[in-house]
Amino acid sequence: MAVMSSSMTEVVQRKVTLTGLVDIMFDRYAGDNDTKLEPWQKLYLEPGDSKVIGIPAINIMSLLSAHNTNSAPKRLRDKRKFKDIANACLSFVSVGPQFIPLLRDGKPIVLGKFGQNEVDPLSKAYIHRSVARLDKGIPNPKVRPVIPTPWQLTMDITIFPNREIKEEEIKNLIEEAGRAIGLGTFRGVFGKYLVTQWE
Repeated sequence: MAVMSSSMTEVVQRKVTLTGLVDIMFDRYAGDNDTKLEPWQKLYLEPGDSKVIGIPAINIMSLLSAHNTNSAPKRLRDKRKFKDIANACLSFVSVGPQFIPLLRDGKPIVLGKFGQNEVDPLSKAYIHRSVARLDKGIPNPKVRPVIPTPWQLTMDITIFPNREIKEEEIKNLIEEAGRAIGLGTFRGVFGKYLVTQWE
């Protein structure tokens, strides 16, 4: 009878902090293509009456496990193996809490109100305007809110016992994604980060 190693029987729990290297941009989807959102509505706000800005944990899971977007496994690992890595993250990794606040100087970043200069004095958020080009050069104006540095987020990562993926690989994926992909929207240009705590 095979004896399981300690790594196969122990749940691994880590406190992880990501520290922004560049500003982070948001473009929350309204749920359909007809609803037009105000720029501040494109931020993720803590559920309830709170105006705390953050990121849903499911977005971090998408970074680790998505097949159809530029996830860490898809972007950074062998194209023949990335689905196995993504599936292992989906199966054996949990990220919490469900809503992860963005922090500045150790305190949650809270949304105030955008002024005439399109800057919110409280959160320092600003509105970024650009034009994306669709097929055949059709212009697609984009108006999106951006949270400037400094920003951080701290989350809990739980890794359940498994034979498919080790903690070191999960940590490597998150670290490499911070430089190559980032968080939020217009990733790669915005949302880059460093892992500054893993303990």
